[in-house]
Amino acid sequence: MKLEEVLFELEAAGSERTKKTYIRNGAHEPLFGCAIKDLNPIVKKIKHDNDLAFALYNTGNYDAMYLAGMIVDVKKMSRQDFEDWIEKAYFFMLSDFVVAVCLVEADFNLELAEEWITSGDELKMSAGWSTFTWTLESTKDNYFNCEQIKRLLDKIEREFHGTPGRAKNAMNAFLISVGISYLPLHERAYTLAKKILEEIIQQDPKCKPPGVVATIENAIAKKKLGFKRNYLRC
Repeated sequence: MKLEEVLFELEAAGSERTKKTYIRNGAHEPLFGCAIKDLNPIVKKIKHDNDLAFALYNTGNYDAMYLAGMIVDVKKMSRQDFEDWIEKAYFFMLSDFVVAVCLVEADFNLELAEEWITSGDELKMSAGWSTFTWTLESTKDNYFNCEQIKRLLDKIEREFHGTPGRAKNAMNAFLISVGISYLPLHERAYTLAKKILEEIIQQDPKCKPPGVVATIENAIAKKKLGFKRNYLRC
């Protein structure tokens, strides 16, 4: 399919209601408001097409950028390609659910993710933490360097309260993924999550803290520790 044909199909699949929802969450024009389920038939037609994926991503249209992440062949993407994509990812649905999800499949995934975590840029940090989260939830434990995961947990313990909001949300997701999906450091993540929860409540008893501890405890109760996803991109 050609770029113009895909954009025509995306426009036809869009809805004002979905568009307004995306805008409330941080998207901006141009966008059509396509539900993810409406992208799947287009993906089936295209399968993988990197030239088209890059052309779609470069439109700056949110729906086109999301579709790009569904049809790109990650093994043909370079580090510079990912750097370009993260620079153009202007809100978390792109940084965390397109760029990070794709980066999971790259050979340099965790190396680049840790660089982003230490970048000081909020969305890069969020994408870096999210890459670890998605990888932990979809990859066998023996893939990881346990010391690297420990180092990141230590970083959360030191820096959580001073981290900007979007990156802090991604830290929470990482804690959950270690606590549930990475058995070697389950106890460490669970203990740290409880410590952070106590600190949040002490600082502001009226706040509604994220449900990291509750999510891990729910997985324990349901005997779901070690859970791994079969597929990420959708």
